[in-house]
Amino acid sequence: MKRISFFLALILPALPGLRAAEAAPATPARAAYVMHFDGDWKIAGGLPEKALLIGLQGLANRSAPRFYIVHAEGFPWEITGPLEDFYARKHGVKFTELKTTEEALGHFAQYAKGYVVWDPTMMPTMNVAYTIAGLEDAVVVTPALIPLAERHGLKPIDDLRGRYAGQTDAQIYTDAKRRYWARCSHDQLILLGGQRGDIRIPAIADWGVRQKMFFHDLSANPIHADELALEKQFFSELNPGGTIFGWHVYGKDTEEQHTTLISTYGLKMEGLQSLPNLSFNCQFGFTPGFKFTNHHHVAPETKLVAEPKVYLAFVQSDGIGIGVWTKPGRGRLPLSWGAIMGWVHFSPAALEYFHESATPNDYFIGGLSGPSYMYPNHIPANRFGLLMKEADDLMKVLDERIFEIMDNSAADGNLGNADLTKETVDRYYAAFPDVAGFINGYGPARTRDLRDGRPLISYDYYIDPRRPREEVTADLNELIALNSKRPYFLLVHVRESNDVNSLVEVIKQLTGPVEVVPLDTFMKLAASNQTYVTRYQDPADPKHFKGY
Repeated sequence: MKRISFFLALILPALPGLRAAEAAPATPARAAYVMHFDGDWKIAGGLPEKALLIGLQGLANRSAPRFYIVHAEGFPWEITGPLEDFYARKHGVKFTELKTTEEALGHFAQYAKGYVVWDPTMMPTMNVAYTIAGLEDAVVVTPALIPLAERHGLKPIDDLRGRYAGQTDAQIYTDAKRRYWARCSHDQLILLGGQRGDIRIPAIADWGVRQKMFFHDLSANPIHADELALEKQFFSELNPGGTIFGWHVYGKDTEEQHTTLISTYGLKMEGLQSLPNLSFNCQFGFTPGFKFTNHHHVAPETKLVAEPKVYLAFVQSDGIGIGVWTKPGRGRLPLSWGAIMGWVHFSPAALEYFHESATPNDYFIGGLSGPSYMYPNHIPANRFGLLMKEADDLMKVLDERIFEIMDNSAADGNLGNADLTKETVDRYYAAFPDVAGFINGYGPARTRDLRDGRPLISYDYYIDPRRPREEVTADLNELIALNSKRPYFLLVHVRESNDVNSLVEVIKQLTGPVEVVPLDTFMKLAASNQTYVTRYQDPADPKHFKGY
């Protein structure tokens, strides 16, 4: 593989706002501050101070990595603690702990020019306040926090109380678009969705503030026609290849609706709304001399012959930072991980941490569907090639040989049609001539193919972490019985937070002969004997998710 510096020089300039210089190896022994958050994100509890601190983090980290946050146990991204240690060990960062918001403002108020007041009884005003904060170098405060901000010399820049009284979300963001959109980044946008009710988790807001993005939580659900129309305006005005950071709004729309919409515009999705510390992470490159070396088990030219047995491969694709990476048991069985390829642009050190801590049984694959999360059946033809060229380049950086695809535009969560059209499959084979094969789906899907010794295999089973292990065992044994033709290639999607130790126990109860193999071995075996039927999305199948 070519030297990593060559690929970084090629790829990193593609993300506006992140200069190649910022990806250079960090200077040893640099100082930074760290705060440890608790798990209180309630609007009437810990959210106001956390919202202030996260926005302040984006300002403090504009020109240097000064402020890092470690999240409480149970936070969706479990690696903030291990990454703090990684920065100290590998980049020489000396962290000093800040314990209060008062302390944080004492150190970092110098990077703010004032404050913006948002109204906790009208949550869209928090998003508007974050948009203003990025443009005007402001911190976001609720009325109760105004005295705290002013004690540190900060002056009022704007006050959103009363401005949007009685207005709908569409009306609020239409006004905000008129006021601020022209000055915001047109390469990146923040969809600050996620939880509804009495909590919000805007952990990604530091990144949006640093990069001067527009914040919103508009719905992609057709029943919210005004919101959908406005969001389409934003997407149509983003620069080609732009990225949507954050996540859709729980209770307003669905992941499927929003990802379909984003893909239709040829844009990329980087989740979640809880993804933390990007303003810090983006400023560290790979350590000197580091290059990715995946744990390949077979060489590209190797040919294997499948025996008359069941071959089983496990894949965890929901972001290696939010799964079971830090949990006991990893390494006990071959498990493939969907590396978040876009982190090459804005969290290189996090990817290095994963590769450093990988066991020989941990195998990284590319995806999801493109350089970031997308639904390929809906990517415009004139954008597909450029997007997949970016994805292919990222796979070379990460030393990956298998690419994962998912299109749930005609599905609902884990149920429904997750198949690919033949046109989409044709495009993937043309765009990735060097991969060893493709996998497809989230829940079970039916698309399969084999071309030039490179299989495309869909998941046959999805393991929900809440499903009792004895039922998982029974399900897998039933699949083995139903698919009696041998060899049978059983690809299993392991949902994030599944316990690896429990999977080991499931395997012991399967009806043999069953062999669990690494995914690259699985693909080579599947290429040797096509006992699966070539199949694509049927023209009679539903083409769209509910009502979209």
